[in-house]
Amino acid sequence: MTPNYYFTLFPMEALIASQHDPEHFGTYMATGSRDGSSDPLIFIAVDPSFPGFDWEYAKSECVPHPDGRPKNSVYLSIYRVLERIPLAALGDLYLTTRDGRTLALPKQAYVQSDPGPAFHVYQELCPVHPLVVSKLAPREFGQYITGAKTKLQLPKIAFADLKVVDFDNLENSGNIGSLYDRNIAHLKRCVESVTSGSPKATKTLERSHVESFTFNIIKSGIYLSDGTDMAVYPMPSLDELRARAYDWARSALII
Repeated sequence: MTPNYYFTLFPMEALIASQHDPEHFGTYMATGSRDGSSDPLIFIAVDPSFPGFDWEYAKSECVPHPDGRPKNSVYLSIYRVLERIPLAALGDLYLTTRDGRTLALPKQAYVQSDPGPAFHVYQELCPVHPLVVSKLAPREFGQYITGAKTKLQLPKIAFADLKVVDFDNLENSGNIGSLYDRNIAHLKRCVESVTSGSPKATKTLERSHVESFTFNIIKSGIYLSDGTDMAVYPMPSLDELRARAYDWARSALII
């Protein structure tokens, strides 16, 4: 059996070979074989048609157990994985909830809304984890973070575009969890900083607070950028989730 290859970008960065299909891989990684283990997971299928990883090792090690059970996982790398994977080699992205339910998001071409919102809140997911406010649309934000003029340049970036509270109606801002509960005032200052005519493009809201990231606060989707190309995984609408992924959406606290 030919292994499947998965790039996990949240909560850890890794390239893993597995004999499981995406649904069963997500369940195994989220719930594990340990009692009490439960973690959400974001991973992407990878086409192993490029150099840089030991694919032969994966094939030799990712084989069934003596009793016939499929091999759960063979780790190929846990360091600087994203930067070594061409975006063209990425397939569908999968969101797995803590109880092991998995939703597939097909890769699509980037379409920029016009004119778009005045600002975005982005959760950087890999390889770093700041929560930032930016006046840049997703494509421009990816180009900015990976650009040569950026002092904190990254070779590639994976990030999610998040829902934001309604400052004028804080009590009825929708189902966005507790992400902004303790930093509303700072969020307002960050928004003002990037929308007041200042040349500043981004402002850090939290240096590392990724444990507050949950699937129910994803707005438009998840993006991966190398500065030139972009892999886009749009988030389905609430109506789409009700129609085709109701159980997943309940598990993700969206419904």
